[in-house]
Amino acid sequence: MTDAGPQGDESTPAAVRSGDAAQFALLTERHRRELQVHCYRMLANYEDAQDLTQETFLRAWNKRESFRGHAALRTWLYRIATNACLDLLDKRDRTPMPSELPDVEHEVPHLQPYPDRMLPEDPQEAVVARETIELAFVVAVAHLPPRQRAVLVLRDVLGWPAPQAADALELTVASVTSALQRARVTMREQLPDRRLDWRTPATHELSDDERRVLTAYIDAHQRNDLAGLTALLRHDLRFAMLPDPGTVSTTAKEAVDGWVSGGLFRVHDDWRGVATTVNRMPAAVLYLRTPDDPVHRLFTMAVLHVVDGEIAELTGFDVRDEPWLGLPPTP
Repeated sequence: MTDAGPQGDESTPAAVRSGDAAQFALLTERHRRELQVHCYRMLANYEDAQDLTQETFLRAWNKRESFRGHAALRTWLYRIATNACLDLLDKRDRTPMPSELPDVEHEVPHLQPYPDRMLPEDPQEAVVARETIELAFVVAVAHLPPRQRAVLVLRDVLGWPAPQAADALELTVASVTSALQRARVTMREQLPDRRLDWRTPATHELSDDERRVLTAYIDAHQRNDLAGLTALLRHDLRFAMLPDPGTVSTTAKEAVDGWVSGGLFRVHDDWRGVATTVNRMPAAVLYLRTPDDPVHRLFTMAVLHVVDGEIAELTGFDVRDEPWLGLPPTP
């Protein structure tokens, strides 16, 4: 991602420092969506990303006298946003995972999906976002210590040179280089089957396989077809249902049996599904009608990672009380 800021406009520093709130908003608001994505990559939580983006603009306004135009306005805002996120991460409580569940991996209990409608509208921004906005990437980044997280995002996602990242984080170049090396090792461990060259653009459109599997997944739910649902899942499925903690690696049959025994899937349920995308991934929004209700109600969202025509990872979210996703309450 290039730093396409207005550094060549000599009037910008004076405009930022002028104290004209309307002019300040005009200059900074155009960066809101990309800053929100940046905060989301840092925090793995959409609502926190919204709050921290607003905090970024508040801090920028309060620090406007410090903007001298040595870097682009966009760079200055990213620096403020990164440090605001680090401040939140320093305060965020770390909830211990239950030690009695040996096959549940440590995950991100506060993880939320990111609505595609809120992604930057610029085509290049969207292309870059595909692999660095997917849930697996966001979860992998969340496994990093805060400073490593910031270094990785600034260096490998935004493409900042080491001196620029070091200046933003008030670190030495050597410290940034060392942190990046450690972060890359962790990312390779967390994403062994993923492409790790995030600076090379990849298409952000769903593939034919993804569309086909998503349609079949919704159809299997609507027909209460357990065999059809099982057939869509890769044998070594990775499954998570948030806000419950942990990701379980399981077989397709064990996963479906667990959903049935846990009440997530009953043969007499009346489901309706709607296809959508979040985090540039195929997602099924599922609506459930109970026997005592005449209409289907918003219930859950299943975000699918499709590999070779099968669902390799399925992340479910309870979306009944998540109005920020913009999902209609009934299909």
